[in-house]
Amino acid sequence: MAFLAKIKSIAAVGIALGLMAGAAQAASCGDTAAGFEEWKVDFAQQAKAEGVKKKGLAALAGASYATGTIKVDRAIHKAFSGSVEAFMQRRGASAIISKGRSLKKTNSAMFDKIERTYGVPPGVLLAIWGMETGFGASMGKQNTVSAIVTLAYDCRRPDFFYPHAIGALKLVDSGALTASSVGAMHGEIGHTQFLPGNVVTYGVGNKNLRDKNVALASTANFLRGHGWNPGAGYAGNMGAIAGWNSASVYQQAIARIAEAIDNP
Repeated sequence: MAFLAKIKSIAAVGIALGLMAGAAQAASCGDTAAGFEEWKVDFAQQAKAEGVKKKGLAALAGASYATGTIKVDRAIHKAFSGSVEAFMQRRGASAIISKGRSLKKTNSAMFDKIERTYGVPPGVLLAIWGMETGFGASMGKQNTVSAIVTLAYDCRRPDFFYPHAIGALKLVDSGALTASSVGAMHGEIGHTQFLPGNVVTYGVGNKNLRDKNVALASTANFLRGHGWNPGAGYAGNMGAIAGWNSASVYQQAIARIAEAIDNP
């Protein structure tokens, strides 16, 4: 099941500061579809100034106001309600642990290579992979560009989503996404559900996160970039996990599931 309501860190401090400056100059945000098309015209100028090219701008022009995304965003608090135990039960932690252990064995060469390269063990990658998409079974059906552009326009968190909208358009330019690519309701992409700005910064190889090898290596790269300490165990790496998702119940669930996978 795709993780529909993550709150992730903005791709990188340098990118965020520069792009937020652009966001401040963009047209006013909106709470309905009424001003969306007008806003896109202004946003296209900002995107062009940020280096978005022809294909990305065409994808922006074709983006629709994502009503479904806004509906999910308005209910975001419900996804993290209750205790860690209740959250884990809702998300099927036992099944994630069981399948995660199996996948760790059958993909041992891949996980060994990732750990050698990034210092991140299999358990946390499998926990995130299982939590986000059920190990790739459900990566979402919402148009990615429409979702992320809508959130950049929406008044609730426009500064947060602005750099991810720019990132999505740049990924279209590079061919890692297309105007018709789909993902989760908040614009997350691939097996582990990256926000587009984070794909630009932490995605490895061809940045095609629908390839599990690319997605898992990119996730490890993200965690390393957020301070993962190979010798600190899961309790000592909660800060890196928090970079992935700011909800405390999510962080604790990931650590518990990861520990159970790596130490059966």
